[in-house]
Parts: sequence; structure tokens; C-alpha cells
Amino acid sequence: MSDAIEAAWPYPRPDSPPLLTPEQAEYTLNVWLVPRFSMLTLFCLLEPLRVANRFGRDLFAWRLLSADGDAVVASNGVRIDVDGSLESLEDASRLMVVSSYEAEVTVCFQDRAVLRRIAAHGGWLGGLDTAPFILARAGVLTGHRVALHWESVPAFRREFPELEISPACYEFDATRLTGSGGAASIDMMLVWIEHAYGPALADAVGRQLVHERPRDNGGEMPRRRYGELPRSVVRALAVMETNLAQALPIPEVCRLVGQSQRQLTRLFQRHFGETPQQCYLGMRLDRAHQLLADSRSLVTETALATGFTQPAHFTRAYRRRFGEAPSATGERGG
Repeated sequence: MSDAIEAAWPYPRPDSPPLLTPEQAEYTLNVWLVPRFSMLTLFCLLEPLRVANRFGRDLFAWRLLSADGDAVVASNGVRIDVDGSLESLEDASRLMVVSSYEAEVTVCFQDRAVLRRIAAHGGWLGGLDTAPFILARAGVLTGHRVALHWESVPAFRREFPELEISPACYEFDATRLTGSGGAASIDMMLVWIEHAYGPALADAVGRQLVHERPRDNGGEMPRRRYGELPRSVVRALAVMETNLAQALPIPEVCRLVGQSQRQLTRLFQRHFGETPQQCYLGMRLDRAHQLLADSRSLVTETALATGFTQPAHFTRAYRRRFGEAPSATGERGG
């Protein structure tokens, strides 16, 4: 690639590849691949996480697992190497089970015991396509709504009449995530990204994947949308949203976005009536307000969590935006 083309490249260009180790990332998703799993589901599960790492933060890593640590063959005949065995997981892990045809043929008592152990220690469990059968037979879906592939619903209802089946493409709460798999896994992961880091990042990732996000998941989860904004503005908002605790200089935001500071400032002023710096500050203060109103966070902890190293600066900026001191908000929230 020539220097001229490299300089004009319109996409975020991180200094290092966006593939992270569990030690580097804020979230690690362990993925148990059951023989004859759906390759489409796996790709749609991981690609949103890979793309999210391009926006200036070490957000997501993943580990592929099999029951015995050996490679697994997908339903399309492709053989996939894995990073370890299911038994190697720690008790409080985040585990997604991906299966498809004949999900239970190779699953044994020891595998189900691992799922029960993770659940007993407060771990996070998910299952896509036919994997909810595996989770349900392990007894870890009681009290949770279940979403799975539509072809499997009649059989699942007969075997587990006590469990509530959802018509949605995916269902998740604090500790369980189930879904139909396939292409719907992209939407599911974008919602997970939105819950973890905000709607701007989720929409930016969706655009990068050339994927139009639905307005809701079966009419249940309305979400903010950025369809009217230029791509570079959405990218900038995503970078800012994922870097609230350690505020980046605006030139660095522009570098990650692939836009000049002058042009980005012009676009922000057109769409928001303020500069990128002002918008970024507002996002950090809004996050601080949320932390103080919804939790028992101390003012100093909140300031550091939103990128303010000087408490006095934080207090002045907060008072200008909300008309009161951070301590006043915190007292009401507590």
C-alpha cells in the first residue's frame, strides 16, 4: 500500500491488531464449540467484538473451547482449532455454548457438571441455536426466559414445559443469554456491546459490518439510533463513548476516526451545535451524573471513573452542566 493511500485510509487504524488476549481485554468471552456447530453463528458472534476493538480501547477477547481440547468440526465440515478444554474454565467464567445439529450426542455428564459449577458460582452462561437444550438439561435455565432456533421450539416445549420460551431472537439478563443463532447473533452482540459501552459504539460496529440494526428485538427493546449522522461522527461518538474513564485528546480521536480535526469540528457543530471537545466533556459529565444518581459512588471515585484527575475541575464543570454540586446528586442517589 503506498504512502498516499495509507494517509487517506478512511477507517480507524489502531497501532496494534485488534485481536487481544484475555489478559489485555476488559471482557473475555469463552465459546464452547459442540461438534457440528454452526459456523455462521460463530462468525456472527465474534465479528462484532473484533470490530469493536478498533475504536481505541482493548475491549473484547475470546477463547474457543472444546470438551476435550481437541479441534472441532463444524456442520459445514470445516475443522476449527481451539484454545483449551471446557474443564479448564474458572468457576466464575463467561461461557457461550454454540451448537447446531445433534447437540447432545457428544455432551456428557462431566460437561454438564461444568455448566452447573459455573452457574453455582455466579458465572455468566449463554447458548445459541440448539445449545439451550444443553443448558436446560444441565438445569441452569430455571427462572430465565429462553430463546432458541424456531425449528427447535416444539421439541424444547415438550421436554421443558416449565421453562418460558420467548418469541424473540435472543433473551439475556445479568447471568443468562440465549438466542436463535445464525445471523441474529450479530444483533444480539450489538445489544450486548450497547449495554456494556453505549449505543454509539454499537451503531458504529453495525455500520462497519454493513449491518442495519432492527429497531427492537421483537418489539421489546427500543434503542437510540444514529442513522441520520455521518459515518465519521458516529465513529467519533463511539471512540468517545468507549474512552470516558481515560479521555483521549481530540487529535487522537480524529486519528482513530480517520477524519481531520477541522472537518470533524465542522460536522459536530452542524449536528450538535458544539465542538467535539465540548461534546466529549458533556458525555463524561452525563456518565458522572448517572454514576452518582444510580449508585453509592463517592465524588472522587466518580471523577476518576470519568477521566477527571482534578476534583476541583470536575466540580466546576459538573455544576455548570447540572446546576448543582456532584455531592448533592450523590446524596439524593444514595
